[in-house]
Amino acid sequence: MILAGDIGGTKTNVALFESNGSDPGSVIRQQTFPSARYDSLEAILKEFIGESKLCLSGACFGIAAPVIEGNARTPNLNWTVKSESLAQLLNLNRCGLINDLEATAFGIPALTSAQLLTLNVGDERRDGHRALIAAGTGLGMAGIFYRDGHYHPIPSEGGHVDFAPRTDEEVELLRYLTVKFGGHVSYERVLSGPGLFNVYSFLRDAGFAEEPAWLADQIQSGEKTAAVAVAGLARKSELASKALDMFASAYGAMSGNLALLMMATGGLYVGGGIAPKLRDKLTDGAFMKAFTDKGRFSAVLASIPVHIILEDKTALFGAARAALEGK
Repeated sequence: MILAGDIGGTKTNVALFESNGSDPGSVIRQQTFPSARYDSLEAILKEFIGESKLCLSGACFGIAAPVIEGNARTPNLNWTVKSESLAQLLNLNRCGLINDLEATAFGIPALTSAQLLTLNVGDERRDGHRALIAAGTGLGMAGIFYRDGHYHPIPSEGGHVDFAPRTDEEVELLRYLTVKFGGHVSYERVLSGPGLFNVYSFLRDAGFAEEPAWLADQIQSGEKTAAVAVAGLARKSELASKALDMFASAYGAMSGNLALLMMATGGLYVGGGIAPKLRDKLTDGAFMKAFTDKGRFSAVLASIPVHIILEDKTALFGAARAALEGK
């Protein structure tokens, strides 16, 4: 019996697996919790377990936070998570606690072609390192080191590196965000759910186009990022459409940067909750144009396979697989 979890700033997925020893096996029970309604991961696990008497052989949790010596403090939740505390709660000698992108990376080898959307076929015959980028509540990245036929995930906090503008518009966006956030502007301020709304707000405040009254009302009364995304995809608002254009281009550019950093000849994977929702935008060419726009290395980038992960439980299954590997 394996207990695994995917802890994000918006939601936490927990599942109990019956493993056959070589892979996570079948899901016995799975439940999704709104993260912000709980004051700790332990509170979620106590509710999930309830009165059940579990006899676990292992557990691992992927969390949207840097994990240092088995401890993590989430940037988007007021949680401190400790692997020792989790092991004690679950009556285990040890409990795995890894970055959520590391968990996703563990899940990638089990994905089928139906669970991927290919943006660039590239040279699929080639082995090599892989890279993973995922925009959602925040922005995550991971490297996937290749050696002797096996892939080894490398955790990262690359989403917090400096945002690097490439166009005059992006330079103005950086200036806008520097004032808004008072200094350091990371890629996460642009490439995330809140980031998309930051881009939209910049364009609106800069007077790129007039904000429709109906969209302003939706933003005021509901989920502002979703309102912008829906309006932009339907091309009902010039402002929202332009925001999606800038978002997709910046996403492609940073993905290309990561592919170069990892020399990811084995593929670049785009995870997270945003990419499947914006698939129509990410497949219109803007993402791949920015991905390959690397001067003398454009041909190298064009040879790299690029896939969007459509399976939203990849990190959950990856955490279970990590538990089997003794993480």
